[in-house]
Amino acid sequence: MSFLSLVLSLALLASCCIGSASGGAGGLSSEAEADRIASLPGQPQVPFQQYSGYVTVNRVAGRALFYWLTEAYSRPLSRPLVIWLNGGPGCSSVAYGASEEIGPFRINKTASELYLNKFSWNNVANLLFLETPAGVGFSYTNRSSDLLDTGDLRTAEDSLEFIVKWMERFPRYMKREVYLAGESYAGHYVPQLAKQILEHNLRNPNSPINLKGIMVGNAVTDNYYDNLGTVTYWWSHAMISDRTYKQLIHTCDFRKQKESNECESLYSYAMDQEFGNIDQYNIYAPPCKSSGETVSLSRQGIRLPHRLIKNSRPISGYDPCTERYAEIYYNRLDVQRALHANTTRIPYRWTACSEQLNTNWNDSDVSILPIYRDMIAAGLRIWVFSGDVDSVVPVTATRYSLARLKLATKVPWYPWYVMKQVGGWTEVYEGLTFATVRGAGHEVPLFKPRAALQLFTSFLRGEPLPKS
Repeated sequence: MSFLSLVLSLALLASCCIGSASGGAGGLSSEAEADRIASLPGQPQVPFQQYSGYVTVNRVAGRALFYWLTEAYSRPLSRPLVIWLNGGPGCSSVAYGASEEIGPFRINKTASELYLNKFSWNNVANLLFLETPAGVGFSYTNRSSDLLDTGDLRTAEDSLEFIVKWMERFPRYMKREVYLAGESYAGHYVPQLAKQILEHNLRNPNSPINLKGIMVGNAVTDNYYDNLGTVTYWWSHAMISDRTYKQLIHTCDFRKQKESNECESLYSYAMDQEFGNIDQYNIYAPPCKSSGETVSLSRQGIRLPHRLIKNSRPISGYDPCTERYAEIYYNRLDVQRALHANTTRIPYRWTACSEQLNTNWNDSDVSILPIYRDMIAAGLRIWVFSGDVDSVVPVTATRYSLARLKLATKVPWYPWYVMKQVGGWTEVYEGLTFATVRGAGHEVPLFKPRAALQLFTSFLRGEPLPKS
């Protein structure tokens, strides 16, 4: 029996044999008990505990971040805590990470019921989904100017404040192993938050956050190499002509935060005239359609880098319209009551992504590579993975960026396997593991859930991916 099969078998056994109090009451504050979710509307019975609510991170501004904790199926008190962040910037971890990627539930077509995701990452860890910064999802601020002036630094500082206060609410997690994970623009959020935690631990040696590592997928990393790698991917996958490729290379200054009008026109021409009706987040998948028309939706890669991309929502092998179901489900008042969400009656609908935040993002690091060097020096476990049919933050962009770290190779490039099939390819460097996921788009756990769970379990164990 493979390790993954064993994990799923144990989870099934747990669901049969463990009572509803599997999380235990020890190590919980009264605030945490108030955050306990009895059951979500349309939810199947589950053996694990759930909690959700708000943590105020800035009382003066009235900024509060929303979280949703789904504890592990079995032995939650001995499992690590994984904090998941989605990108954008401006997109919801509840909409994406929790509801269509690594969380335990999926939403049905009528947004009336939830069904189980058997490849949920809470088979092996406690999952904490954080909606950050304020203005994303259910997270809010009482100072409206915050929505017009936010960025990387405030997001990292508020996220650190959230973790510190959240662990006071859940003291049984204070000394637990902590891992940060995410995708897309969380390629900024996750390393930046890791840096904040490392600095916090230096200031507070008697009460450190037990951060052990990070894991990011299809991650925005470095302006120049991300842009160069993206254009190269478009050309190498025959999405654009030779002529457009050469014009982009010779016209655009990929190091700039804001491109020239001529360069932006070339990008627009490529997307509008040469791509055709495809989803850039999985170039081989069909789009979500309604009444014969493609539905245009904001996506969590909407800022690569610093451009707004609107596109359809395809999921190869899955219902391609799940984002729409999430927007219906999480706007239901009974769902919000069950989640202890929207308690201040936010004056706008819950949306998967906030275009207001995205278009007013005023602070973005040019490169995250210096933070990678700091994390490697600190001894953190670092895994970077890439779905290889994503054209928004493609595998070429990630490989170009990581190459700048000039890391020595420990285990040379090899194919890794799941269920006797090649799951992707990987190489282990001194201080960092890189892996591709074959046939996966931007949201790797959505398109390849079994392979993603294998990737995650190997990461937690600190072992190379299986060679057979």
